[in-house]
Amino acid sequence: MGKVRNIILLGPPGAGKGTQAAHLVETYGMVQLSTGDILRAAVKAGTDVGKLADEIMKSGKLFPDELMAEILGEHMDAIPADKGLIFDGYPRTAPQAELLDGLLASRNRTLDHVIELVVDEDALVERIVGRYTCAKCGDGYHDTFKQPVKAGVCDKCGSTEFKRRPDDNEATVRTRMAEYRAKTEPILPIYNKRGLVSSVDGMAAIDEVTDAITAILGTP
Repeated sequence: MGKVRNIILLGPPGAGKGTQAAHLVETYGMVQLSTGDILRAAVKAGTDVGKLADEIMKSGKLFPDELMAEILGEHMDAIPADKGLIFDGYPRTAPQAELLDGLLASRNRTLDHVIELVVDEDALVERIVGRYTCAKCGDGYHDTFKQPVKAGVCDKCGSTEFKRRPDDNEATVRTRMAEYRAKTEPILPIYNKRGLVSSVDGMAAIDEVTDAITAILGTP
C-alpha cells in the first residue's frame, strides 16, 4: 500500500483520535498500537504480563517504562514490516520517547510524523459533557449539536430511554485535559526539534480533520 509510515497520534480524550486512527487503519493499512488496549487485553487474557500489569495497576503504582516497552516491542514484532504503525497514548514522557526511538531503530523503522489534534478546552468540555446515546440501539445524540427530531424519542429505533457515560462530566473532562497537558508538554519539544510535529484543528468537522491528516501523510 505504498510508503510505510510510522506515526504518533496525540490528543486528549474526546479529541477524535479513535475516529481518525480507524480511518488510517482502513485507508493506509496501518496498525493502531494503543498501550491501554494492549494492557487491558493482556489482563483479560490472564497472561503472565497481564497478571503482573493487573497487580501493578491495582496497587496504584505506575507501570514501569521498561516493561511497557518490552510488551510494545513484542506487539511490533508480530506486525509485518510493510504495515505502518500508529502509536496511540504512547509515548507520554521523555524517557518513553527515548525508549520508542530504540524500539523503532532495532526494527529498522523510523518515526515519520507526530500529529497533534489541538482542541479548545471549553469547546471540548461542551462536546463531551453534552453527548448521550440511545439506551437501546446506541445511536448518538448531543444536547446542543444533535437532538432527536422528536424530543425524547430516538430517531433510529423509537426508544425513549437514553444514557450518558458517568465520566462525561465537566470535572472529569478538565482533569483529563490537565493530565494530557502534563504528559504531552515534555515530549512535544523533543519531536519539534526533529521537525516531526504537525498540528491539526481537532475541533473541525471529522472530514476536515481527516483531510488535514491525509495532506500531512500524503496519498495512500
